Amino acid sequence: MTQRKGEKPTISIQEHMAIDVCPGPIQPIKQISDYFPRYPRGLPPAAPHQAGHIGPLRSALSTSSAAASATTAAESDRPNEDNPDRACAGAAASSPAVRRDEEPDVEGYDSDDSTTLGTLEFSLQYDQENNALHCTINKAKLPIPRYKKGLKPMDHNGLSDPYVKLHLLPGASKANKLRTKTLHNTLNPVWSETLTYYGITDEDMVRKTLRISVCDEDKFRHNEFIGETRIPLKKLKPNQIKNFNNCLEKQLPVNKTEDKSLEERGRIMISLKYNTQKSCLVVGIIRCAHLAAMDANGFSDPYVKTYLKPDENKKSKHKTAVKKKTLNPEFNEEFCYDIKYADLTKKTLEVTVWDYDIGKSNDFIGGVSLGINANGERLKHWFDCLKNKDKKIERWHTLTNELPGSLND
Repeated sequence: MTQRKGEKPTISIQEHMAIDVCPGPIQPIKQISDYFPRYPRGLPPAAPHQAGHIGPLRSALSTSSAAASATTAAESDRPNEDNPDRACAGAAASSPAVRRDEEPDVEGYDSDDSTTLGTLEFSLQYDQENNALHCTINKAKLPIPRYKKGLKPMDHNGLSDPYVKLHLLPGASKANKLRTKTLHNTLNPVWSETLTYYGITDEDMVRKTLRISVCDEDKFRHNEFIGETRIPLKKLKPNQIKNFNNCLEKQLPVNKTEDKSLEERGRIMISLKYNTQKSCLVVGIIRCAHLAAMDANGFSDPYVKTYLKPDENKKSKHKTAVKKKTLNPEFNEEFCYDIKYADLTKKTLEVTVWDYDIGKSNDFIGGVSLGINANGERLKHWFDCLKNKDKKIERWHTLTNELPGSLND
């Protein structure tokens, strides 16, 4: 077939059929989407490469026509070769190059699962003097362009009833859970609410992590999880406020290999003082915080018992008054144990917290042991008492569900 100069090449229907069914290497079948690249929302389409406004479809077709023209010219020199194969290969090889220049990598712009869950603004402060961790939950912001609001909608009306809850890890339990109020029918909640953990020690600041979870409250079903973020407390400096604006993430697994006997049941503040004039150890039960709820109403009726072991005469038991319907009782009671100073190195102070019940056995909430056989803050508190006679030493301690000395109520 001869072709005049300047005339566009033509391909017959027979040649098209031959291209589709001819043997040879399998070429990718072009899709209509190849000519219409998807641009991520918010990004402008790529500018044309040439002065003329030539769209991707026309550019690809002209490139294919040029390849077919070159093939037709070569056909006149080599009439015995199967030129449709070469025309097909030429078109397939040229069009991806055009798409590679004009089509952006849309996968790189897709929002991941973290950002689609929303963001949370909050601040943390460790009050070292008062052993308190202040957590101020501010608001959820507008994090992602493809949602019109900040949080991922959970309800059928496209809104949520969000609230925030806090846990301390490891040892997460209902005892150390704090939560904000629930804000209804919103995707941009503003809480401006401060939650405080009491009894936080320097040891806790080194090994604990604060988990902040955002959930959707549902009156008729289980509350739904929206997202969470975790902050290692060692990132905080004492008495300094640190602000955060974190993306919420999917729920991360909790390490379930932790010893269940060390499940936290709350905190207790104890004071120790050895009175040299009276030759006695003064034990003060000041207050408890974040106790585990043992009753159906979500509270407990706590009281505290103390033992100084070994107790051969079984006369070392002391008990505080019962505080009704509270998880943060204040006792401010002191007990005296007549004992020589030299004998303190052989003794262990066991403190247990119980929930008082009428008509049935009282429930054990948690306990802690102080003495030379203890470790960490409990051992340090005991040694500080021995080294500082006639001086009251106050410390917060963590209650666990391990019953000291296998005591019975």
